[in-house]
Amino acid sequence: DVQLQAFGGGLVQPGGSLTLSCAASGFTFSDYAMSWARQAPGRGREWLAYISGGGVTNIKNSVRGRFSISRDNAKNMLYLQMNSLKPDDTAVYYCTRGRWSSSDHWGQGTQVTVSS
Repeated sequence: DVQLQAFGGGLVQPGGSLTLSCAASGFTFSDYAMSWARQAPGRGREWLAYISGGGVTNIKNSVRGRFSISRDNAKNMLYLQMNSLKPDDTAVYYCTRGRWSSSDHWGQGTQVTVSS
């Protein structure tokens, strides 16, 4: 069965950086686009980035220039590099299988808290 395990979240100071990872299993990873999304308390789900199986990326405007997405198909791993973090970036971050809202599987999420 499809499993997505996001990890790497934590507490970081404003202006800091964090790299989230997502371990995928149960499917041919390179065949699928993958996405990152987040949800903060009291706010709706926000899609952040996706990457095609071949590595073509699309980053949402609101985080472009600060966030980047990458993947290692040999290791079945997805990554989200986050720089210049702000308190508004505080949320639970999810990796998904698929492109944006077409995603059909979600990981359990990892908490990112940006605070001094």
